[in-house]
Amino acid sequence: MQEHDLSFVRAEMVLAQAAPSRERGLTAWLRKNMFASVTDTILTLLGLFLIAWFLPGFLRWAFVDAQWTGADRTVCATASQGGVQPDGWSGACWAFVNAKFAQFMYGRYTLSERWRVDLTAILFVLLLVPLLIPRFPRKGLNAILLFLVFPFVAFFLLVGGYFGLRYVPTTEWGGLLVTMVLSIVGIAISLPFGIVLALGRRSQMPAIKLICVIFIEVVRGVPLVTVLFLASVMLPLFMPAGMTFDRFLRALVGVVLFASAYMAEVVRGGLQAMPKGQYEGADSLGLSYWQKMNLIILPQALKLVIPGIVNTFIGLFKDTSLVYIIGMFDLLGIVRQNFTDANWASAQTPMSGLLFAGFVFWIFCFGMSRYSIYMERRLDTGQRS
Repeated sequence: MQEHDLSFVRAEMVLAQAAPSRERGLTAWLRKNMFASVTDTILTLLGLFLIAWFLPGFLRWAFVDAQWTGADRTVCATASQGGVQPDGWSGACWAFVNAKFAQFMYGRYTLSERWRVDLTAILFVLLLVPLLIPRFPRKGLNAILLFLVFPFVAFFLLVGGYFGLRYVPTTEWGGLLVTMVLSIVGIAISLPFGIVLALGRRSQMPAIKLICVIFIEVVRGVPLVTVLFLASVMLPLFMPAGMTFDRFLRALVGVVLFASAYMAEVVRGGLQAMPKGQYEGADSLGLSYWQKMNLIILPQALKLVIPGIVNTFIGLFKDTSLVYIIGMFDLLGIVRQNFTDANWASAQTPMSGLLFAGFVFWIFCFGMSRYSIYMERRLDTGQRS
């Protein structure tokens, strides 16, 4: 047999080499992301100009000339650096936020009972964080505690009236407490309701499909303010004589119904994006309808619409501010209510309070957005037809 010359075959792997100098470092990043084209260069320079024009003045107002402590509006009448500036400039009135901070968090919740709100928040965080960490063990037990046990514990803690706890009516709730309860309950309930409505809209049973279509289109066709008014005013009319609903519960029902309709359309988009082969493959295995949905279709469909689901959650979190219209005071509502306090009536109070409320909303919305991006990358395993 003729021997072959294998001298041209490499006997060992080539060592990894560094990327070219033009492709690494800060200069390469700026070239690719900021100055890749003429248009990008113009927009980058325009953005830098706007930052240079706006940022120094904002930092001066928010930090240098700001008032951080004080008992009333008189501390906000002058700047912290040598009194009022010649042009009438004065800094932010963070003393107003500092003085009203507890009210912004709890509303008029009884002072001696606020530890119950703090304990509820701590329990929620302790149960939520492990559920959000993919590698954390005992996810099943964690989910049971969070979704089945915690709601009852939170109810008894916040409302009271049992186990020796003083009863605190929801009319005394306010601030971030109302915002968090409305948004968390709305998010937790609207997702499963939206999935059921999306499946019902794609159902082959005409009656089920018609009911779901009517509900989704009617609720999506009116603003949330209308839904809240209907839940607050008309819902009690459908109750038996002598039976009334708490106003907070009415608002919660309205928020859940409104969010469920939008969530249904998001989930329906994921179901329609699923390749037909997935349905046919499930049918060929002899799976029932619910087995097919639970094991094959829904896990993939929900993964596809994570951005839409989180976008709905963020919108719901911000829309809780509309309960102010029906006489409830969430974070933004109670901030606005305190503008009428004669002790803090000044030109800088509204801007400082609104910036504080906006920053709190941004923290929560930004957190949800970043976590959704993390989950998208983690679940990005590709799609097969």
